[in-house]
Amino acid sequence: MLRPRQHGISLIEVLVTIVILAFGLLGIAVFQAKASVGSIESYQRAQAVILLDDMTARVQGNPVNVASYESSNIGTGDTQPADCSALGAGALRDVCEWSNLLKGAAEIDSSTKVGAMIGARGCITVLQVADPSAGVCRPAIVQVAVTWQGLHATQAPSLGCGLNQFGDESYRRLIAAQVLIPQLNCK
Repeated sequence: MLRPRQHGISLIEVLVTIVILAFGLLGIAVFQAKASVGSIESYQRAQAVILLDDMTARVQGNPVNVASYESSNIGTGDTQPADCSALGAGALRDVCEWSNLLKGAAEIDSSTKVGAMIGARGCITVLQVADPSAGVCRPAIVQVAVTWQGLHATQAPSLGCGLNQFGDESYRRLIAAQVLIPQLNCK
């Protein structure tokens, strides 16, 4: 017995193909959105590392005035001037310039500062005061931290820089480094 030959595709096969294709495209769209958020988070972390490195170099370059650097909530929301040239060289000018960098002054697009993270702030804390006394010779230790607002929730950082500045603490990002300032003239 001969079977009849099939001519064309049934409507059900076409509908199943369209549904499978729609789910595949939806999955690609979700992946693209998550990849975009990851890319922005990565860019912000890279910017934070550059800004952290900038301030640690400034502190190391002025070891005599380490205590003058101590401050918190530098950057977004602070009262530092946009033009730091009126300030003399040293800690005050360094903190002012770092504040402007945290606010995004390093990259400007149509007079809008776009070169930093969302809500960037910095903190400089003297953890140990230097003691150049004979027989002691204790170096100064300074902690420099950069904090900003992330785009998805993670575990909240344990350091207090930027605490309660971003709403939900699980969106606060933070990187920090401790800088050892040696006493070169100790005996």
